[in-house]
Amino acid sequence: MRFLLDAEQAEFGRTLGRMLAAADTPAAVRAWGAGDSAPGSAVWRRLAGAGVFGLAVPEKYGGTGFLPVELVVSFVELGRYAVPGPVVETAAAAVLLERLGDTGGLADIWRPAIAAGDAMVSYADLARGPYALDAATADVTFLVDGDTLRASDGSGPVQPSVDPARRLARCPGGAVLASGPAVRAAAAQADDIARLLTAAQALGVGRRLLDDTVAYVKQRTQFGVAIGSFQAVKHRLADVLLALEFAEPLVYGAAVEVAGASQAGTADAAGVGIAMAKVAAGEAAYAAARAALQLHGALGYTDELDLSLWIRKARALRNAWGTPAECRARVLPSPVAPTR
Repeated sequence: MRFLLDAEQAEFGRTLGRMLAAADTPAAVRAWGAGDSAPGSAVWRRLAGAGVFGLAVPEKYGGTGFLPVELVVSFVELGRYAVPGPVVETAAAAVLLERLGDTGGLADIWRPAIAAGDAMVSYADLARGPYALDAATADVTFLVDGDTLRASDGSGPVQPSVDPARRLARCPGGAVLASGPAVRAAAAQADDIARLLTAAQALGVGRRLLDDTVAYVKQRTQFGVAIGSFQAVKHRLADVLLALEFAEPLVYGAAVEVAGASQAGTADAAGVGIAMAKVAAGEAAYAAARAALQLHGALGYTDELDLSLWIRKARALRNAWGTPAECRARVLPSPVAPTR
């Protein structure tokens, strides 16, 4: 089965790509990692103006409705240009609020701000770990702790991360916004969306790493010829390309599944497809990072080279919102031993 974007979706992705190419995102990423959020926030506002965050927000709150395929198109480009900030978490928080429904007027406050880019929101499910992404920068962080949803507007010290632009911190407990089984059910769906969009980001990161590495091996020479002409190099890059080509339809296919399940009112039915996409995209991006590091030689190890921004992000996205082992376990759960 082939999953092809229609003309409007494809043009949306190209438009975002052109916008981000002109935004000097490497400089924004470096500033973000150093604690200066101003350049990244400027990129954030441009993304909101292009309608990216509105794709996760219902029309009555200023969005375009929940459009999973368009969200994936967007997040592939966000990965391709290494956009910093809690972009995945903001979209997941919008889904969380929508699935919860009545949360004491919370939706009326935050979802219009998310769609317009007036609020940078983070989200963490504490069942997955104690840290929230970019909580020190976000206007609010939604924390799910068991069957309780809290809103925190502060954070503890930023913790070291394999990707310096992914600033992780613990959050203090905030005001209780909702509690009960509905919170846990909504969080499960929000986690799946976070996993899907992380897979889309990883796909974009892998594509960028492959493109930059192919361009480099065409220019670098040994023994008077470009190293890209060596069979070993060709085979290494071909393996990366195949991994990315295999992952791409899984990511878009999962988005189609999510869209169908959402319309049918069975929003949690696409979890296995999302887990498959996350494994494939995360591993493909990681393979692209390893190949890029090796084929760039000593240059690949330098922080000054922009390539390092994508290499580090690939490593982090591989485990974010579901490690390969966790996702594989969801696809192929351990068999239950027969009882006698």
